[in-house]
Amino acid sequence: MIDSTGLGRERLLRAYRNMRLIRDFEERLHVEIATGEIPGFTHLYAGQEAVAVGICEQLGDADYIVSTHRGHGHCIAKGCDPGGMMKEIYGRRDGLCHGKGGSMHIADMAKGMLGANAIVGGGPPLAVGAAIACKRRGAGNVSVAFGGDGSANQGTVFEAMNMAVVLQVPAIFVFENNGYSEHTGADYAVGSKDLTGRARGFGMAAECVDGADFHSVYDAMGRAVARARAGGGPTSIEAKITRFYGHFEGDPQKYRAQDEVATLRESMDCLKRFRARMRTDGKLGDPELDAIDAESLALVDRIVAEAKAAPPPSEADLYTDVYIDY
Repeated sequence: MIDSTGLGRERLLRAYRNMRLIRDFEERLHVEIATGEIPGFTHLYAGQEAVAVGICEQLGDADYIVSTHRGHGHCIAKGCDPGGMMKEIYGRRDGLCHGKGGSMHIADMAKGMLGANAIVGGGPPLAVGAAIACKRRGAGNVSVAFGGDGSANQGTVFEAMNMAVVLQVPAIFVFENNGYSEHTGADYAVGSKDLTGRARGFGMAAECVDGADFHSVYDAMGRAVARARAGGGPTSIEAKITRFYGHFEGDPQKYRAQDEVATLRESMDCLKRFRARMRTDGKLGDPELDAIDAESLALVDRIVAEAKAAPPPSEADLYTDVYIDY
């Protein structure tokens, strides 16, 4: 296992590029949603980028992830095509799911992305199923379930975690604790006040990390992946983080303190922290990172324009993608 101190320039540039792209993708969606052109609900991932990238940088295409309703960042970090994602969000025929899934149901099997999921706590049972398949195939692959602090209280999640321990499968449960289960504070909704300790009670390894620090997330995931690939069973990772927008686009956020988000954008911005770390370590310079910023904005401009110009599904497409042919 290579920890974050051993990452070379190219890996660090890739990590920053993915975090930057997730941020720009989401910030642009925040603007575009106000035009009324995007159908359905959208839940933005801005602020949590270091979690998705820190986790997925330890994975390959043959490893699986199951996402949540807030899944754009997971998709990009796992390698899904951002242009296909944008078309999917706009409901276009050339989207990753042919315009039929939208924001909350993006999937890309070729990248091991088994789908975003609008059901709170719906992902861990699917991830455990994939982990069982990984164990039976014996190729050393792992399966990851992303979830929020709200999902951590669901019975489906408890059952999935227990089964993962009983069967000793290579499943990793990632809880992105952004403090708000939709609109309810985790300090109120979690009886034990300790998601990590509760996960440990199932009999698995568990640790809590700073979700705004890419290096902390990456290293914790490295330990979890090494354990899973070696047959050591499941792990839980709780990442303490925040989100910069509401639960959904249009959320008035009356449950948040005045100026809370502005303060968090200064103190918990993973991009700013990554840049500061690179300056301290001397591994990457600001000009290199500035160039990535410009490339990312240009890419988002292009894929938004392409998505707006792309055709929607036709009437005949109504009958495709309904059943799987074996």
